[in-house]
Amino acid sequence: QGFLDGRQMAGAFQILRSNDLTWSKLVHDYLMGERAPLTDLMAWNSDATRMPYRMHSEYLRKLFLDDDLVEGRYVADGRPVALADLRLPMFVVGTEQDHVAPWRSVYKIHLHAQGDITFLLASGGHNAGIVSEPGHPGRSYRVGAHNDNHYVDPDTWLATATAKPGSWWLEWAEWLDRQASGARANAPREAGSAKCRPLGDAPGTYVLVE
Repeated sequence: QGFLDGRQMAGAFQILRSNDLTWSKLVHDYLMGERAPLTDLMAWNSDATRMPYRMHSEYLRKLFLDDDLVEGRYVADGRPVALADLRLPMFVVGTEQDHVAPWRSVYKIHLHAQGDITFLLASGGHNAGIVSEPGHPGRSYRVGAHNDNHYVDPDTWLATATAKPGSWWLEWAEWLDRQASGARANAPREAGSAKCRPLGDAPGTYVLVE
């Protein structure tokens, strides 16, 4: 069909956590007849999009099955991408309960990149851990910087990084302020430019496809 349908994409993620995303929902909604109130995050999560066939195929094969990015074989614009060439400051985020990108796997960036790395571990899972706006109750995070030649394993890092209450977004905003230099430009009032005209108004035509 030329693309991965949004329903197929959603089904794949549901299988990864079938107890939470399939069976518990059936018990709660169907057997008990108690539909949970819809939140902004739930509405966003249910709005699945399609993915082109080639993009999906290359993404799975090159980045997951063959691990080309880590091994230095991933090619972009005719040149291999080497993580070791990344020497810029990085702010890397993992979440405690992420079932798609386990935080210890994300932490392995320390083994491949050479720049100053600030690693932050947020409470929550794959979605709620990232969409963690200020004021959300129960949110917390741990953060630590690594800028020397000595590797610290993830369990040691976890044991020494102090938990902080609240949203990690504020920590990120402070980090961005420290990285900024020179005059700041105002955000454009309209999308696009003379060379890149918008294709249409937000949120896009795909939301009209049934």
